[in-house]
Amino acid sequence: MPAARTLRTRAAVAAPAVAALILGTLAAATPAGAATPVNEQAAKELPGSHPAWATAQADAGAVADSTQSTARVYLAGQNSAGLAALAKAVSDVNSPDYGKFLSADEAKTKFGATPAQVKAVTAWLTGAGLKVTDQTAHYVEVSGTTGQLAKAFGAPIHSYRTADGTHRAPARDVVVPAALAGSVLGVANLTDVQHKAVSQAVSVKDAEQAGAQSRAAAAPEAAKPDAGLPTVPTCSDNGYASKIAKGAPAGYEKNEPFAPCSYTPTQLRKAYGISDAKVTGKGARIAIIDAYALGTMEQDANHFAQLHGDKPFAKGQYSEVVTKDKWNHQSDCGDWSGEEALDVEMAHGLAPDAKVVYVGADSCLDGDLNAALAKVVDGHLADIVSNSWGEIMHGKSGDLDPAVIAADNQLFELGAVEGISFTVSSGDCGNDSPQAAATGINCEKETNQAQAQWPSSSPWVTSVGGTALELADKTGKYGHEVSMGDVRSVLSDDGKSWTPKPGTGTFYFGGGGGVSKDFQQPWYQKGVVPKSVSMTAADGTKSLTPLRATPDVAMSGDLVAATLVGYTDKGTYSEGGYGGTSVSAPEYAAILADTIQERGGRAIGFANPAIYDRAGTKAFHDVNDAAVRTPRGNVVDLGMVGGSLKVRLYKIGADYGLTAKKGYDTATGVGTPNGADYFKSFKLPRKN
Repeated sequence: MPAARTLRTRAAVAAPAVAALILGTLAAATPAGAATPVNEQAAKELPGSHPAWATAQADAGAVADSTQSTARVYLAGQNSAGLAALAKAVSDVNSPDYGKFLSADEAKTKFGATPAQVKAVTAWLTGAGLKVTDQTAHYVEVSGTTGQLAKAFGAPIHSYRTADGTHRAPARDVVVPAALAGSVLGVANLTDVQHKAVSQAVSVKDAEQAGAQSRAAAAPEAAKPDAGLPTVPTCSDNGYASKIAKGAPAGYEKNEPFAPCSYTPTQLRKAYGISDAKVTGKGARIAIIDAYALGTMEQDANHFAQLHGDKPFAKGQYSEVVTKDKWNHQSDCGDWSGEEALDVEMAHGLAPDAKVVYVGADSCLDGDLNAALAKVVDGHLADIVSNSWGEIMHGKSGDLDPAVIAADNQLFELGAVEGISFTVSSGDCGNDSPQAAATGINCEKETNQAQAQWPSSSPWVTSVGGTALELADKTGKYGHEVSMGDVRSVLSDDGKSWTPKPGTGTFYFGGGGGVSKDFQQPWYQKGVVPKSVSMTAADGTKSLTPLRATPDVAMSGDLVAATLVGYTDKGTYSEGGYGGTSVSAPEYAAILADTIQERGGRAIGFANPAIYDRAGTKAFHDVNDAAVRTPRGNVVDLGMVGGSLKVRLYKIGADYGLTAKKGYDTATGVGTPNGADYFKSFKLPRKN
């Protein structure tokens, strides 16, 4: 689908402030010259609430006090340190409390905001003249004038000149009453910058690749290329390199194979050993979170399954939580229909007996996606949550808003104590550097450094990277995998050469990953992620202590070795190939559902400690790009684009700044699930 959370911009804030709020602390100092919030003699600063792009040089003066605005105050709840400790204890395979999860009601009672806290926060805000417009268990949203906001938060609102126009923001870090410092997690929306997320999926069609390569429809005829290649779209449908592109100019090799036909769920189940293990996700529940809703999802998923020899959803197996009357920012977010179809069909395809609930956020804005996460956690709607969206943490206009980071992490921790797993796409832009973004097709162009994305870099989620999956032969068994990364050259008009020359091709698409400078290394990565990796952030920053590395695991997701998806658009059902770690995240969510069945219905909860406990064992394929041997490293893609037959040459396993190596790596994590060995290993918890 068109890139919409790679409209991945969040409010600009200072990076050190991000770490402060993530740790659940609030700075004690009151900034010099700051106004004291209403009815308070002392105040506590919220570091990072003044965005970095709001500089003195760009200051265009105070915003009129009468200007209308809004703010969202996230609630810290009770005992945030205790929440993090319990989330670790119930997730750690070596803890005596491993697997002793709380119910949603128990988690709310133990860690949620108390009525007294909510009352006090509300009284503070309304005391400044603000009006409460929305309230949940996690936040209080208010509206009013900028003058009232300044009164409540102790900071004037100014206008600032930026590259994309004039925007307003607090003139300094805001403050909250000292008595409420332990009740307030952070304050969001004090700027008028729209904070959005992008889906981590791209369709072959939208990427101007070949057509769908669907087995369900005949390919249109086209003029024969001068190179003497076939006259119709062609793909390898009998193993990864079953058809050689004879007649094409020599590329990376003398004769490249055609790209594989888009994989179906049946092929993926066989390749990853799900079929042999005879697991179907029975008894497990998967939640899919995206923006908006397709409207025809269940019937499309059933039609897709039946076309490709699979079972449709049984009655009551699929459900939706959607509030269409509250949708907003659709023109900014774009069409998420393909993303939704991809996620639902991958989850159902790889765990055909699991229940699936689709939770459609009201937009791709961070606040709405956070609210969708809260619906799942507060209602314990699922055992696993798949999130195929993300955004950069550092950009030209500043850094990601620490209030939203803290709010997301709080939900991930609450989910962990309830026994809920979260899988998150790691991104589609390699190391997300400006160099990768210059040519990558699903990149955030405003990135200013190599980095790991959010929420993939959260220490409380399973970050899922991508691979290019190669089937061994006509049996469809697992053959090989390399890191998800494509360098592209295009056949010249005369059909005699490639442009640019092979070996100098342009980075086009790749899996995300890297070491985050914003988070310390979580306990479960110790001893698995080598210090040679963890002590240096993606942008080259050296650290005195190990840092969080991503991804944790990986699965098939490459755009060249694409995955088939079908859905109804403008009244017509069609199918096409998709790529991205948006494919990988729901695939691994389905693997976790299958694992729950293998464990007799026992929830896994936060999966990373168990994953790293099995790193280096037969449970995982150790993906290693150096092990690739010709002719598996390069493919020719031949298909229709805009009514014409086009030919492109790809070198795969060529991600930008990331390489799959022996052992843990920042392209594929600890590797990909290894069929029966994986499921047997997870059947019972291991102890070190």
